[in-house]
Amino acid sequence: FPLTCAVQNYAWGKIGLDSEVAKLVVGGDPLAVIEGDKPYAELWMGAHPKGDAQIKDNRIAQTTLGQWIAHYPACLGSKVKDTFQGQLPFLFKVLSVNTALSIQAHPNKELAATLHAQFPEHYPDNNHKPEMAIALTRFQGLCGFRPVDEILGFLQAVPEFHALVGRDAAEELRSSIGDDVRTGRALKKCFTKMMSCEKKVFVDELNELVKRVTQEGAAGKDTSSSNGDLLLRLHSQYPGDIGCFSIYFLNYVVLEPGQAMFLGANEPHAYIYGDCIECMACSDNTVRAGLTRKYIDVNTLCDMLNYKPASASSKIFPCVSDPADPCVTLYDPPVPDFTVMKIQVPASLKDYSVASVDSASILLVIEGDATATSAAAFSDVTMTRGSVLFVSANESVSLHVTSQSGMTLFRACSLL
Repeated sequence: FPLTCAVQNYAWGKIGLDSEVAKLVVGGDPLAVIEGDKPYAELWMGAHPKGDAQIKDNRIAQTTLGQWIAHYPACLGSKVKDTFQGQLPFLFKVLSVNTALSIQAHPNKELAATLHAQFPEHYPDNNHKPEMAIALTRFQGLCGFRPVDEILGFLQAVPEFHALVGRDAAEELRSSIGDDVRTGRALKKCFTKMMSCEKKVFVDELNELVKRVTQEGAAGKDTSSSNGDLLLRLHSQYPGDIGCFSIYFLNYVVLEPGQAMFLGANEPHAYIYGDCIECMACSDNTVRAGLTRKYIDVNTLCDMLNYKPASASSKIFPCVSDPADPCVTLYDPPVPDFTVMKIQVPASLKDYSVASVDSASILLVIEGDATATSAAAFSDVTMTRGSVLFVSANESVSLHVTSQSGMTLFRACSLL
């Protein structure tokens, strides 16, 4: 059955019809009203209590996807139902990012349970939240710690950054090269030192840095050794925020459409700009550390992070072609909670069968039109850009493609 999905109007979202989220909402429901001055940040396709999808079929007694799954848990598939206690294990999203999201990491299951028990107002559930982003447009983000030589380069080239980390911690990092255990410890010390700086100290250094980079830029100098462009962009969005300095620790990663990054537990990251498909374990737990006006939990964050330096290119998650179906590209992360498939039906193919899998799945149309038929549906469903379809486990869907240029869909499921 088709779904009407929840929209989140977070302040960092793209505005009005500049937003991919807004465009998909209108595509899926021509009567939807998009306000031209409002941010449309996230589309939530799933059964999370903060955004449970509405069932778009009045012949079905249940009004939301969460209620339907509670009534018919077998729709999840027997393995998924048993493994995830009768819950849909993933939340599928579209994000349209205009200004940077906070620098954050998501806890593993153990830490999530502890944080939820201690601070339920900040950590709403006890689940981990591994997530994957797949670019729809060119997508920019920060992800994971840079290789040590890059961080040392910035410590040398950016005196304001060096001042926050301090000489001792910087020296410790320099002398740890070649010993991974010591490097991890030294990196933790450097990052924690910076994140724990007194506000007045880091605001003064940041203002000094922004002034210097602005003057150098105006004089036609190359400011790349201070990561100048990104610094000024983030500072204009979050003036006086410690997160502006994180660009010297974290990799700047650019995904071209179709490329993905996977963010496991404790991986520091921040999305900066662009549109993406995102899939994650069904959780809303986030530990924040900067580029935000929300609750900041510096101690928890600095303790939990994965301090393994790696290159920006290593953060791009490889996708593979499905050997059983040339139209399908698999994004299969190292967690059981979710897998995403990109389905591209070429213009030459007018009839395509979405194969059944032993898991409930959610389908989103990004481009193209089709009539969908399934033995499990009350009637045919018209699919257009923005249509979202819930498919029970072990059901296939036949698409009769009506658009001239084929079709692009994304599908989320759990392949145990």
